[in-house]
This record gives sequence, C-alpha cells and structure tokens, in this order.
Amino acid sequence: MYYTAQPPYALLVMGLLVSLTSGAAFYATLTEAAKIWSSKSSNYEITSLQGPKLLFPFTGIFAGACVFLSSGLAVFGFPTAIAYLISLPVTLFVSGLVWYQLGQVLIQLEQGGSQALDLDSWG
Repeated sequence: MYYTAQPPYALLVMGLLVSLTSGAAFYATLTEAAKIWSSKSSNYEITSLQGPKLLFPFTGIFAGACVFLSSGLAVFGFPTAIAYLISLPVTLFVSGLVWYQLGQVLIQLEQGGSQALDLDSWG
C-alpha cells in the first residue's frame, strides 16, 4: 500500500500562523493588564488577569499548536486520526502546565512585586 495523499503543508503553516497571531494578542493583553495593575496596585488583584480576557488568546495558541503538531506528524506519514490522538493530549498537558505556571508567577508578582521575579539574583 502506497501513501498517496498530499501532506497537509497548508495546515502546518496555518497552525503556525494561528499560534503566532494568538501569541501576539496574548502578549498585548497581558502587557496592558500588567500596566493597569502597576498603576492601581492597591485595589486591583493581578491574579484576576487569568480570566476569559487572557484565556481566549491562550486557547488560540493551544489550538494552533495542536494543528501544527498534528500536521507535522502527518507530514512524516502518520494517519490524521493518530496524529491528532498524539498531539491533542500532548498539547493539552503542556498548555495546562504553562497556564498553571502563569498563575504561580502572577501570585509571586502580587505578593512580592517585581523584585520577586528577579532571576539575576539566583546565582
């Protein structure tokens, strides 16, 4: 049996573009919310940033990464169903870890200010 279907190069590029544009929106939303927090730090909780306003572009990053990963597997000859069965749990797990880590960083930032995130003092 020969593999005759064309690899999904268009989906590969589209997944990458969706992730990049959603990442730009995520960055802009997070930067704007951090500026608002720094100007009103006394009555604005920074942990409230992890709401739907930030979750929507994060979901776009997740979806684009999932399509990109599954299309990359399909380029190497994996059937589409198996490619998505591999990429969906991997992408869900990694994005869950990133979302959790973002929450932890926001908590550290709220408790100790920007000095809590000073990575240069660790050496």
